[in-house]
Amino acid sequence: QVQLVESGGGLVQPGESLRLSCAASGRSIVSIYYMGWYRQAPGKQRELVADITSGGNTNYADSVKGRFTISRDNAKTTVYLQMNNLKPEDTAVYYCNTRLLEVTGMRNLWGQGTQVTVSS
Repeated sequence: QVQLVESGGGLVQPGESLRLSCAASGRSIVSIYYMGWYRQAPGKQRELVADITSGGNTNYADSVKGRFTISRDNAKTTVYLQMNNLKPEDTAVYYCNTRLLEVTGMRNLWGQGTQVTVSS
């Protein structure tokens, strides 16, 4: 069974940094095509923050460009989101998403979410 485990959220002050991690694991994984971070603030729709394809192409929301960096490990099973110069408007639950091929077929998986709160 494939699992997606997130970590790294917390409470920080404006201007500080956090790093989120998301690890995909499971013996049935054949290949991971896509990993991304999304966020959802109270009363708002879930939105893309940043993503990375299997080829290494990255994409960022305009609101985080220059402050956030998405990266992954060499095995391409763990994705990181380095968040610098955090602002109160970055407060949200952050979700990891992956699209991968299992032995039984394609899967679109979401993590459990991790809370990021930016407040003075």
